Amino acid sequence: MPPGLDSLKHIVVLMMENRSFDHMLGALKAQNPLIDGLTGNESNLDTTGATIKVQPLAEFQSQLDPDPDHHFPAVDLQIFNGDTSNPRVANMQGFVKSYYQQQNDVGHSAKILYYFTPDKLPVLTTLATEFAVFNGWFASIPGPTICNRAFPHYGTSFGQVSMDVFYVKEPYKSIYERMIAANPAHTAKIYYFDQASSTMEIVNLLQNQPQLFATYDQFLSDCKAGTLPDYSFVEPNYNDHDGDDGEELASDQHPDHNVQAGELFIASIYNAIKENPALWASTALLIVYDEHGGIYDHVPPPACTPDGFVAQPNDTGTGMPFAFDRLGVRVPAILVSPWIPKGTVVTGRVFEHASIPATVTKFFLGDYDPRSPREKAADTFLDLLSLPTMRTDGPEFQTS
Repeated sequence: MPPGLDSLKHIVVLMMENRSFDHMLGALKAQNPLIDGLTGNESNLDTTGATIKVQPLAEFQSQLDPDPDHHFPAVDLQIFNGDTSNPRVANMQGFVKSYYQQQNDVGHSAKILYYFTPDKLPVLTTLATEFAVFNGWFASIPGPTICNRAFPHYGTSFGQVSMDVFYVKEPYKSIYERMIAANPAHTAKIYYFDQASSTMEIVNLLQNQPQLFATYDQFLSDCKAGTLPDYSFVEPNYNDHDGDDGEELASDQHPDHNVQAGELFIASIYNAIKENPALWASTALLIVYDEHGGIYDHVPPPACTPDGFVAQPNDTGTGMPFAFDRLGVRVPAILVSPWIPKGTVVTGRVFEHASIPATVTKFFLGDYDPRSPREKAADTFLDLLSLPTMRTDGPEFQTS
């Protein structure tokens, strides 16, 4: 076993909200051509037939308002540009047309092609260039948040493609339940921000497994004390609200929340791990986004192994069934560990959110059969911890 894997004791996943790869990391192609980002020539036609090119004009807040549509029918338009024939080919040409439908404003619809320059996102882009960035990490479903967030927890959404609450079906159990039921047992937790911004998993897990949940403040304390579970899933603050110390800004980066607040939140998770030397040496941190939020990306989503469920035409809203046999739009994903070579670009491989329980299961539990076909087929990512000796460098971030 490589030294990095031999030393690994903790896997931490931080899942942010609703931004595409090109929007957040596409500009990095200019620094490293191995990164499958933007050349500046990518475009969509607007509703007048004019060619609209991508532009480095993304702003932290007040630009993507109203929120781009990312429900299943809208994402279908974004990917296929209205083509409903069979077979059809994804061309990623419907983003501007989709955003136009939010308020029928031709000029505003072009903003869906705007992207950030690296200087605007120093935390995310520094981590991407210092550690490992994935060229091919896709949302699990071409649809919204709740169904996509089911995949890192269960390896399936149980046929759900909407924002409705999903219900767990046998024999599939959450990765947390698998961990604590194992022999020997492992520890696992979902860290939600606070009571006012609580996890979306409460319906399915909290009523039966309250020990699986803790807050963001507890995460920071557990890192400092060296008591972090074997597996941790961290959620940002989903909404602006009053907290004990004043106003808490939403840190999830969901449009139209402040992207800089999310940068600080990402840095706080990284810092909490890195500031404990023993934890830093024994932890792999994955930073990933649940879905693209309706924002442009140029890479067509690939086919994938179906998960065994089918969403019916009335559920998809497109008049067509969905067999969970293709992925959603590409999202930013970065793996952080001092055992990863600096500047790693993961290319030629496909990952999605089912890769998370697949990786955690493989590392901690080994053979575990009652999993969805999608999860069993998903690629895993701990082979990226490949260095023979641990790095002694690593960026420093100020969060106050």
